[in-house]
Amino acid sequence: MRLFVCVATFALAAASHAAGQMNCDLNAYKEQPGLSARLADGTLEVEWQGAAGAKLRARFGIADGQPVVRELAVMKQGGSWASLGRDLTPDFHVTTGKRRISEQQLQPLRALGRMDPAYLEEQKWNVFWDSPLTVPGVGRVNPGLPRKAEEIRRDSVKYRISGCAVKTDGARIEVAFPGVTLGVFSGRLVFTAYKGTNLLRQEVVAKTEEPSVAYKYHAGLKGFRTDAVSRVAWQDTSRSWQKYEFGGAVNRDPVALRARNRLAIIESSQGSLAYFPPPHKFFFAREIELNLGYVWYRKDDANSFSAGVRHGDREEGYRPYGVSDEQWNKRVGQARSFAQANFALYNAPPGTWQRMAVYYYLSPANARATQTAVLAFTHDDTYKRLPGYQVAVSHFHTHFNEMLSDAGTIDAQPTWLPVFRSLGINIAMMSDFHGDGHATDPGPLRFADQQTYFDGCRHHSDKDFLIMPGEEPDAFFGGHYTMVFPKPVFWSHVRNEGQKFEENDPKYGKVYHAGNAAEELAMLRAEGGFVWQAHPRTKGSSGYPEAIRETEHFRSDRYLGASFQSLPVDQSEKRICEKRCFGVLDDMNNWGEAKYLFAEGDTYAKYPDDDTYSHLLVNYVKLARLPAFDDSWKPLFGALRAGDFFVTSGEVLIGNSAIEGAGAKRTMVADVEWTFPLEFVEVVWGDGDKIERKEISATQHTAFGSQRFRIPFDAAGKKWVRFAAWDSAGNGAFTQPVHLK
Repeated sequence: MRLFVCVATFALAAASHAAGQMNCDLNAYKEQPGLSARLADGTLEVEWQGAAGAKLRARFGIADGQPVVRELAVMKQGGSWASLGRDLTPDFHVTTGKRRISEQQLQPLRALGRMDPAYLEEQKWNVFWDSPLTVPGVGRVNPGLPRKAEEIRRDSVKYRISGCAVKTDGARIEVAFPGVTLGVFSGRLVFTAYKGTNLLRQEVVAKTEEPSVAYKYHAGLKGFRTDAVSRVAWQDTSRSWQKYEFGGAVNRDPVALRARNRLAIIESSQGSLAYFPPPHKFFFAREIELNLGYVWYRKDDANSFSAGVRHGDREEGYRPYGVSDEQWNKRVGQARSFAQANFALYNAPPGTWQRMAVYYYLSPANARATQTAVLAFTHDDTYKRLPGYQVAVSHFHTHFNEMLSDAGTIDAQPTWLPVFRSLGINIAMMSDFHGDGHATDPGPLRFADQQTYFDGCRHHSDKDFLIMPGEEPDAFFGGHYTMVFPKPVFWSHVRNEGQKFEENDPKYGKVYHAGNAAEELAMLRAEGGFVWQAHPRTKGSSGYPEAIRETEHFRSDRYLGASFQSLPVDQSEKRICEKRCFGVLDDMNNWGEAKYLFAEGDTYAKYPDDDTYSHLLVNYVKLARLPAFDDSWKPLFGALRAGDFFVTSGEVLIGNSAIEGAGAKRTMVADVEWTFPLEFVEVVWGDGDKIERKEISATQHTAFGSQRFRIPFDAAGKKWVRFAAWDSAGNGAFTQPVHLK
C-alpha cells in the first residue's frame, strides 16, 4: 500500500508539473470507497459519498497564486451531476483589536492580593467585559482606556499558494493550501469533505505572534454567477421565508441577514448550497442573544455575488421596559452598557492555531428541503428529548419578579418562557434580584418581592416545564455563586440588629436572615439547598474557587461545584471552554470530594426572535419524572448531588455511562449519539495532583451515528475519572467526574 501511495504521489505531482498549475502532496492520502481524490488537467478533484445516496464533488485549482474552487457539484441517487457553483474564490476578512483585562476581574483579584503581572497577563484571556472594537470605550470597564482607532485593523486575505497537501483522516479528506496571510495571521486554507454527509468545511487555520489579539472573522465564497443562481433564501426570525434575487444595486458591503438558525441558502434550478457557521463555537459570550445577522450576501457586480458567515462589529441594546420612568431609564442604561462595553470577540494568544470556519451543505433539492437537512444537525435548534432525562438550565437575570410587578398581574407571560419551551428545556432555574428588586433589603421589601417571584414561578410552571426560583446572591461565600433550594425559601442576606437568623414571620412563615458564611451554610443544610461558583476564574469570580478551597462551605456537600459556560472562546481549543472550565473541574476534584460543572446561561432579557440556541449549553439530568412546582424537588437535587447528569451543546448526547470492573482494571462505558461527524472521545482522570487523559480519535465515524464506547483504563493510583465526546464542529458533551473507591 505504501508503494502504491508513493507511486500515485509521484504520478500526480508529475501530472501537476506538466499542467503547470498545481502540485499536490498526497503522502498522507489513502483512497477508500466513497472518498477519493485525484489530479487531472491541473485540477484536484475530491469526490465523496453523501447522504441519501447522493454524491458530492469539489474541484480545486490555483490561478496566479490564488486558490480557486473550480466547481462544487452534487448528484442525487440515480441522477446526473449538477453544478452549484464554478470558479469561486475563498473569501476571508479579519478584524483585530487589543485584548484587555476587565476591572470586574481586577476587583476580586486586588482583594485577594493576586496582582502579579504574569498572572494578570494570563487572566486577561478570561475576560468577559471587553469590547475591543468600541472606541474610545466605556470608562472604568477596562484599564488602559481610551481605546484608539489605530488599535483596530481590518484586513482581507492574501494568497501566495503554489500547491496543496491532501490527507485522509478516518472518513474525511482534508485539502490544505499553505501560503495564506490574513492581517496579523498567517497559515493555510483548508477544505474538509466528510464521507456520509453533504457537508464541506472551509477554513483558514492560522496563527499570530502578536500579543493581546482579539479578533472576529468573515468567511465565504465569491464569484457566484447571478445568471446561474435563482436566489438567496432564508427564514427570518419570525420563521417567514425571505429571498433576494439580485435585482438590486451593487452592494458596497456584505448584507447581513438576521436569519433564523444562522442559515442561508443559495438556490438554483440545479439544487441548493446552504452556508452557516459552526453552531456554538462561532459565538462568544454576551449578556443577551439578539440575532445580529450571522450570514450575508454581497452583490459584487451585475453578474456575480458573494456569500458567507460573519459577526457584527458591536452589540445592540435589548428592548428596554418599565412602567415607571425610574425603571424605564434603569433598563435603558443597562441595555446601553451591554451594547457599549461587552462584545469580547475571540482570543488569539500568540502561537495558537486559530480555526476560522464556514460550513457548506451541497444539496440536489430546493431551499426548503435543504433547510430541513441542515437543521437535523442541531435537532432543529432544540435539545432532543432523551428518555429518563430532564433538560435543565440555570442562571438567567430576566427580572421576572419586576416584570410581573410592572404588569400588575401574576399571569403576565414572560417573553423568555416561549424561548425556553421551544428549545426543549423543561427545568429553568432563574436568578432574580441581580440588579432588580430589593436584593439587599433585610426583610419586608425583599420578602414581598420573593412572594411575587415564587407565585410567578408557580403560575407559569406546567406538567412538562418547571420554573425554579434561584438567585446569585454573591454575599458571604466569596466570588459570585448561584443558589437554589428544593422548594421556595424566604431569606435575606442582610440581618439588622435585633433580627434572628431564623424567624417565624406572621405573613411568610419561616424566614432566614443570614449574616455571615456560617449562617448561609447552615441555611443551605437545613433546607437542602445547593450552591455553586458562577463563572469561575472570570468576571466577579476571578481567583475563585481556589481562594475558598479550604473553607467549610466549599468542602461541604452543599457546594455542588462550578458553572460551565462558553467563556472565553478561543478557536484553537478543541473543546468548548477548554482551559478555564475544565481546568476548574479537574482541579476541584483533585482538591477533595466530588465537585461538578453545571451548565449555565448567565444572560438577561430574551425574546422568541433571539438566537438563544447557539449561546446556550444545557444539563441532561437523570430523572424519570419531572416534579410539579408544589411537589418536592428532592429527587432532582438527589440526582445533582450524585452527579447523575451530563452537560452538552445539544449535538452530542451521552445516553448512559458507567465504570465497569474492579481493582486496577476498569472500563469506561458510554452510549454516545451525535449529528456532526465525530472527532474524538476521551477519558480524563486525576490522581489528586496531576491530570491525564486518554484521547481516542473517532474520525472514522460518519454523521448521525451512535455507538457504545468501551475504553479500558488502569485505575491504579487514580482518584476520579470522567468521559467526554466531541464532534468535528467543536460541539460536545461530558459526564461528571466519578470518584473511584
